[in-house]
Amino acid sequence: MNETTADICIIGAGSSGIAVAKALHDKGLSFDIFEKGSDIGGMWRYGNDNGLSCAYRSLHIDTSRNNLGYSDFPISADKPDFLSHAQMLEYLEAYADRFGARAHIRFNCEVTALEKDRLGWRVTTNEGTRHYGAVIVANGHLWDPRWPSFPGAFNGTAIHSSQYRTAQPFEDKKVLVVGIGNSAVDIAVDLCKRAGHVALSTRTGAWIMPKYLMGIPVDRWSSFFSRKLKLPTLWARRIMARLIYLGVGDQTRFGMPKPQHPMWREHATLSQELLPYLGHGWLSIRPNITSLDGDAITFADGKSERFDAVVYATGYKSSFPFLAPEIFAVPETGGMVDLYRRITPPNQPGLFFAGLVQPIGPTIPLVEIQARWIAAVLSGKVTLPSNADMAIEVRSFHQEKQRTWRHSARYTLEVDFKDYSGELNGDIANAARGRAAAASSR
Repeated sequence: MNETTADICIIGAGSSGIAVAKALHDKGLSFDIFEKGSDIGGMWRYGNDNGLSCAYRSLHIDTSRNNLGYSDFPISADKPDFLSHAQMLEYLEAYADRFGARAHIRFNCEVTALEKDRLGWRVTTNEGTRHYGAVIVANGHLWDPRWPSFPGAFNGTAIHSSQYRTAQPFEDKKVLVVGIGNSAVDIAVDLCKRAGHVALSTRTGAWIMPKYLMGIPVDRWSSFFSRKLKLPTLWARRIMARLIYLGVGDQTRFGMPKPQHPMWREHATLSQELLPYLGHGWLSIRPNITSLDGDAITFADGKSERFDAVVYATGYKSSFPFLAPEIFAVPETGGMVDLYRRITPPNQPGLFFAGLVQPIGPTIPLVEIQARWIAAVLSGKVTLPSNADMAIEVRSFHQEKQRTWRHSARYTLEVDFKDYSGELNGDIANAARGRAAAASSR
């Protein structure tokens, strides 16, 4: 690998990696970016040759345009409310070009090992090895499929949602989609247009939230309550739950099970089409799978049914194949994630993670704030607490998360946009005030 003067390495050139690159550049810091694929975009590059994109052809982002973009690079008003993956990629490319990120990227350069030594961090790629003082991991967390385990075996077509691209291979087939998250519902609705019949299997049910409420993107209502009216997140979500009920009605009427927890303790699933498709009979609901037997699948209600194909939309593991688990790993059981401010491990100085969050609220603007926080730390503007104090913050956050959300793998990386962004911006503002006070006392 050719030596550079950079002392900072970014792994990944998706929406998180290029946000970090821009923030570091703004602070005058030198850095390299290593990207496994041949271009930027991460999961938003349909058919990405890095092999890590889970995008399907009909994919649209669930955050509306006004809430989606980077703060200093707004999305053009002539774009639709909800961007397609192609429009999202076009936006990310324009952002990277506008702020000069491409010049720092080594494409087709896969990081195979990240190891700590006395000099800092040793980064090994398919091109060689070099040392950095700091490494920011931005490789995404929606690419390593989590497969469920059921007794028996299914002899039809079985894929994970990460492998799904179009409905064409399922023409006239009877398909079962397992899961109730956004991808599961999107894929089930997409399949309805080509498959013979589609059923959706859910263990717990979910609150179904339309993308539009009274003709306005639903996340703009949430933003109005939490940002404009400055209501606490809990109250904003309770109001949203009432509004959704007024707009949608009782979802159990469509066969959708009522979730065990109120909406403010669970992620809602966004879909404008799911309930109407259920109402038209294009889709049907099944309970959890209890066993597989050839082409027959048995469910928790004791009924057995034959299917031609199964799509497991059962989520993703947060994986870092280049990083030893004793350095850092995300627990699979919804346990405590050992990251101060959800960014840096207390006992691993110089190691940072960008975008390793699942927010209530938009992701890209939140990762932009993470990027500014990382740049402030690396430029010496923000000083990290002691390892002991960082460990206390990690435990405190985890305990609060357990009180707020269901204890499951789905909520392992959960953060609230309003509270979390306030913490990060507060750290940056407090550090600036401290510097100003010190300067004035000289």
